[in-house]
Amino acid sequence: MGKILCIFAAFFELKMQNKTHYTNGQKIFEQKGDVLTYFYKDGKIKAQGIFINNAMQGKWIFYRESGQLWQIGNFKDNKKHGSFVRYDREDQIEYDETFDNGKIVKKIKQKVAN
Repeated sequence: MGKILCIFAAFFELKMQNKTHYTNGQKIFEQKGDVLTYFYKDGKIKAQGIFINNAMQGKWIFYRESGQLWQIGNFKDNKKHGSFVRYDREDQIEYDETFDNGKIVKKIKQKVAN
């Protein structure tokens, strides 16, 4: 299982245990309609996307703790499905991957080592 899905497996477990806030009082997540948003302890958005019937669906956007864009990916029933792009700390595309029902079918490494 990839890092993203491991992170969300942990958050999903917190959600099922009704743990809604960090010890500092900040919300861990909030769901408005079909949009689920996860937060860092400081209140910055960690990730946001469609969450229907306890499953990640469609486009999700992930951010670093600094607030910088980290990844944009698509899901179908909690599995990566379609485009998944990861950005480095210089805002350049690091990886551009394509998934089909959780299995990688294409991976392009964009970042060129100096």
